[in-house]
Amino acid sequence: MAITDGIVLKVINVLVFAFNLGSNVYSFTGTYGKETYLTPASYAFYVWSLIHLLLLGFVVYQFTETGKTLIIDKIEWRFALLGLLTTIYTWLGVRQYHILAFVASILVSAAVTAIYIQVKRNHRGGNLADELFVHLPFSLYHAWALVLVVLSGFEAFGREAHHHAGIGTKVFVFLALLFLETTAVGYAFQSNEGDIGGSAVITWTLWAIFEHQRSNAFIHWSALGFAILSSFFLLKALVLTWKSGKSGLHALHDEERAPLIPGSS
Repeated sequence: MAITDGIVLKVINVLVFAFNLGSNVYSFTGTYGKETYLTPASYAFYVWSLIHLLLLGFVVYQFTETGKTLIIDKIEWRFALLGLLTTIYTWLGVRQYHILAFVASILVSAAVTAIYIQVKRNHRGGNLADELFVHLPFSLYHAWALVLVVLSGFEAFGREAHHHAGIGTKVFVFLALLFLETTAVGYAFQSNEGDIGGSAVITWTLWAIFEHQRSNAFIHWSALGFAILSSFFLLKALVLTWKSGKSGLHALHDEERAPLIPGSS
């Protein structure tokens, strides 16, 4: 295979990666924006660093024959679109256009979902480079985009943290935490294949919310409870995967991987 096959898209992917990385390094410190009762500690945003590190491998891997087959032939222009939408979301978030940033976060989530589906559909077991530079970064990105939708929604419509948290605020925060926790369980035990990376991202975020939300006892301890539950099921998924004797993204039988919470798979 000539390295120039699909060269236009390959170059665009490299440029999108570089521009998006620069944009996120500049802006995503975890300290900008509106402080809400769901805002996590700043270390939650380190997920961006891991995603970008893996995507560096992604843009290099596309120049190989096996990488070109999946990235250029299957993912096609979706990665460039995702990078553009992420940059727009970043720009809006930094300037605190919260409602527009929320809308942009939904578009980012939709764009990464399109890639996530393509990656799952074209899964090739046993290829370490595929797993590390394609499957893992988009598993993390997919879960993180969902987290950003929830956080952006609270920034757009939620009460700021320096205001008193009434019963309505507490209920909405509790429901958001419940949604994140059950989604983390769903990632870990989805169908015949667990998505450990996606589950870990949301679990990490729940611990960061618990760490940061100290001004309201109900929210603080609710976040702890959901973080513990999410960690338990993540650990269970890891143990079952290890016991299967497979490579971490292969699955056990449905009944073995079923979570303890009904309806969360």
